[in-house]
Amino acid sequence: MPRTRIKICGLTRPEDVVAAVESGADAIGLVFYPPSPRHVSVARAAELAALVPPFVTTVGLFVNPEPADVERVLTRVPLQLLQFHGDESDAECGRYGRRWIKAARVRQGVDLVEFCASHPSASAILLDAFVEGYGGGGKVFDWSLIPEGLNRRLILSGGLDPDNVIEAVRRVRPWAVDVSSGVESGKGIKDAARIAAFIAGVRDADG
Repeated sequence: MPRTRIKICGLTRPEDVVAAVESGADAIGLVFYPPSPRHVSVARAAELAALVPPFVTTVGLFVNPEPADVERVLTRVPLQLLQFHGDESDAECGRYGRRWIKAARVRQGVDLVEFCASHPSASAILLDAFVEGYGGGGKVFDWSLIPEGLNRRLILSGGLDPDNVIEAVRRVRPWAVDVSSGVESGKGIKDAARIAAFIAGVRDADG
């Protein structure tokens, strides 16, 4: 089995970046969506990104952003990957000259085949639970809603934590998993032990 990649999202503190990297995360996520409790300023994001070593990807999360706001972040923060959680089109996501992933908010009635087809330039499709607001809701969606044969790299998100990630990886076999609230002691405050346990669970599931 290929190794499942791991992203720890919604980091707000230097010690949480260090914990994620030292535990073996492949990517860390910084949230640039002001209503989120995990939102970071451009200045704080630059400080956090400076702690990320080579071969760990720094991801910026946006929700229906103004292009000028994204450009402002990119001038200060060395993001290697952009993540869009709103209603952005393929062209809107691709206008910044960076690789990007697109989140689908999964619930009954959402056509994931059509969603993937409408974002052909995405490096991967992130599958998240449909909740009020965008992301970080701690809700698991029904994994059986993922259709067989989606010929895309899939990132599984939505309510993952150290207790369910083994089952999630074994059932879905995603390209990667993405966790935020599931490794927190409070909103935006990561727990180093839960990060380590989550990553150990993914490794166990990979066998």
